[in-house]
Amino acid sequence: MMTYDDFKKEILNMTGVNLDYYKEKQMKRRIDSLIRKNKFEGYFDYLANLRDNVKLFNEFINYLTINVSEFYRNPEQWDVFKNDILPRLFNKNTNLKIWSTACATGEEPYTTAMIIKSAFNDNRHNVNIIGTDLDDDAIEKAKQGIYTFKSVEKLPKEYLENYFIKIGEYYKIKDDIKRCVRFGHLDLLRDPYPENCDIIICRNVIIYFTEEAKKYVYAKLSEALCPNGVLFVGSTEQIIMPWNYNFAHIRTFFYERI
Repeated sequence: MMTYDDFKKEILNMTGVNLDYYKEKQMKRRIDSLIRKNKFEGYFDYLANLRDNVKLFNEFINYLTINVSEFYRNPEQWDVFKNDILPRLFNKNTNLKIWSTACATGEEPYTTAMIIKSAFNDNRHNVNIIGTDLDDDAIEKAKQGIYTFKSVEKLPKEYLENYFIKIGEYYKIKDDIKRCVRFGHLDLLRDPYPENCDIIICRNVIIYFTEEAKKYVYAKLSEALCPNGVLFVGSTEQIIMPWNYNFAHIRTFFYERI
């Protein structure tokens, strides 16, 4: 009988995703729930079907990476980003490199692009926005840029009017915003990080990692930032002893690379 430890080893061999870096109780519960939902007998049966069924495999990766996202999630944090963090950085450099990690289906990098387009729409301010995720299916959806009302309902009204085209019940990102973001695959626990970033947005993913994995990711994020670059984290991801990673706390959910 295949155990969860056996299953983790096989998933590592199959996908390169190391489930040991995720909180075991949380992740095992999610995977067990997925197995029951699909009416498989256990890990061995499920794994055999994952190898041959592309739809099932994509569902597993999507479930694994916990792709829950929306535009302007936690609006008060984006207001700080717009009114404090961006002016702070633009005062030093009018060309910014921004990396949105674990961006799921693209809501966060597109939110970033809309904020900058709205507040700094002139030739003096240039940005290069990168959006990455472990889930290739999610990245493809991000490139398409088509969303439900639930995804966009927290956006300021002017953003919805200026940067989307309504198609039936869906909202499609306009091309001038799509052109601001470049998407690609990246595993935070395995792949090289972009270099010399002015801003890194890494929200609502590190909470699922073990303490060992958290330390690794925070250290790598720090290395990926320019001096005085800013890390934007999620609501439940305050960094304990940020100085261990060369970070200084500058606002709630925002850390500066020192």
